[in-house]
Amino acid sequence: MSAFSDRRAAVLQRLGDGVMIVPAATHALRNNDTEYEYRQSSDFYYLTGFAEPEAVLVLAPHRADERVTLFLRPRDRTMEIWNGKRLGVEAARDALGVDAAYPIEELAQRLPDALAGAHRAFVHLGDDEKLDRTFFTALQTARTKTRRAGFAPDTFVEPSAILHEMRLLKDAGEIELMRRAAQITRLGHVAGMRATRPGLYEYELEAIIEHTYRVNGAQDTAYSSIVAGGDNATILHYNTNREQLRAGELVLVDSAAELDLYASDVTRTWPVSGRFTPEQRAIYEIVLAAQKAAIAEVRPGAHVKTAHEAALRVLTAGLIDVGLITGSVDEAIENETYKPFYMHGTGHWIGLDVHDVGAYRLADGATHRPLEPGMVVTVEPGLYVQRDLDVPERFKGIGVRIEDDVLVGPNGPDNLSAGTPKEIDEIEAIVGSDSLEAIVGTDSLARAR
Repeated sequence: MSAFSDRRAAVLQRLGDGVMIVPAATHALRNNDTEYEYRQSSDFYYLTGFAEPEAVLVLAPHRADERVTLFLRPRDRTMEIWNGKRLGVEAARDALGVDAAYPIEELAQRLPDALAGAHRAFVHLGDDEKLDRTFFTALQTARTKTRRAGFAPDTFVEPSAILHEMRLLKDAGEIELMRRAAQITRLGHVAGMRATRPGLYEYELEAIIEHTYRVNGAQDTAYSSIVAGGDNATILHYNTNREQLRAGELVLVDSAAELDLYASDVTRTWPVSGRFTPEQRAIYEIVLAAQKAAIAEVRPGAHVKTAHEAALRVLTAGLIDVGLITGSVDEAIENETYKPFYMHGTGHWIGLDVHDVGAYRLADGATHRPLEPGMVVTVEPGLYVQRDLDVPERFKGIGVRIEDDVLVGPNGPDNLSAGTPKEIDEIEAIVGSDSLEAIVGTDSLARAR
């Protein structure tokens, strides 16, 4: 637990005269009385490594004996029979390395003591009405207690002001988890490529890929998988995944594993029949060249926009070369004539959240944040030729995106998802190399209809 203890110690040092309150994630209903699978709050997990719900962490550097206090569910034999084992209050101190642990039911009673003596409260308000009420009641109690001597918070600050800046720079353990998540994702994409052939359904391909994640240790996907065949590949966030893959088309797969709550985010595009058509190959080669140019810019002192601009120039030049737009590269970028084909950025932070936290600009709001060793970004250029564009018919319906997770190393980029096939020759050698019966079985209901 040393990494979590170290992070808490760093927060305590940054809090100064403040106190921080960080709750666990709440349950969310899926339908009626059925809940979504529980996923811990990234901020709470970052500081505790604790995956249970109904818990609150209080960090109070001004307190002598209880600087780090966890409120959590007590052991309950009946509830554990129904819903699984709990850590419990008695075991929490040793297991999680906190100074004190109390039942969650005692939060309202004990929180005023933590607030008394602090000038600022680092607390996120507005998401959990019950926690908001508990906090404001405790604050009023603390102010009453300190009216004649002492003080209580008079300023509220978002915990993100500290936590999200810390989370942006990954430590060695986080980087190793993200590298493992990315390599599990590689196995899933390779399995998907091997399984692909005309007639397979998008959801079958999704299942093959996600099954591979699970059997290799991932607990979940980092986001809802996009398995987009044909024209669906030109829809950026398509994830219906119900259509049949057709010969001669591409399939775009944006899918990745989550390991111990750390995300990967990888996209590959490959031909359903195993061979790119000339037009598909032309678009694919443009996107691949753009991605390589952008990855080269993931280095200390550059910034996310640097990578985007590098990719954009290659994409724009390629669009001109194949005749989808006209003019010079500079003119096309200035006039944004590329935008019908490329309408998104080239990357984002990634970590405990797939779209991870941390500011992209400095405090002045104008200066792009320089990249530093320990940051991890995605690099994901694409080109999308939708059916309603006024372009030659042979290009319509082609959608290509290629995405990797890239660590800012001390001397340049370190591609965490390296090895996931993306060169044309290696893709064409892999796609369709497994037998269909071995993948879905001879009695598959999907195959029978």
